[in-house]
Amino acid sequence: MNPQLLEPLTTQPTEQRLLLDGVSWQQYEMMLALLGDDFPNLRLSFLAGKLEIMATSPEHEELKTIIAMLLEAFFMETRTRFHGIGAATFRKASQQRGLEPDECYCLGSQRKEVPDIAIEVVLTSGLVDKLEIYRGLGVTEVWQWRDRQFLIHHLGSDGYEIVKSSQLLPNLDFSLLATFVKPAEQFEAVMAYRDAIRIN
Repeated sequence: MNPQLLEPLTTQPTEQRLLLDGVSWQQYEMMLALLGDDFPNLRLSFLAGKLEIMATSPEHEELKTIIAMLLEAFFMETRTRFHGIGAATFRKASQQRGLEPDECYCLGSQRKEVPDIAIEVVLTSGLVDKLEIYRGLGVTEVWQWRDRQFLIHHLGSDGYEIVKSSQLLPNLDFSLLATFVKPAEQFEAVMAYRDAIRIN
């Protein structure tokens, strides 16, 4: 296995990434079993022999947490049934793909084989194509939080395309949602967002 390190895009390193090349599916599964739940800030992304190991930063964790809190507030206020799965590992040996989203959700009351929605906080450039992993897994929508805004990727017959609004949740106003992504003010931001939803 050949490791490569990536310099973060920002001047202050917020995340650490390591790329291993030539990793077998069995080695990937052994790594997952070895790490278990003991290292919750690690994300493993596997794509056809390439394994990216990312250590998230406190900033990353706070962002994904406030986004999840806001989205769950939306679900509650709009009476949208959902099943949250957090950062569970999803993998398909037949596709040689696997990863842990920052957060993910199934719409409806039951867990599904793969989530309907996956959320990714993007602070630095990745070493593997996560959208290609999600495509192989069959996740319908991937929402990226990047540069203080959401990019919505919807899976079509030719792969993911960027869309203006979620086709799964067409009533969700992402511009409004983005204004409340305030990690330092979690309680106040969530309460204010709930008030905004009720007004609208």
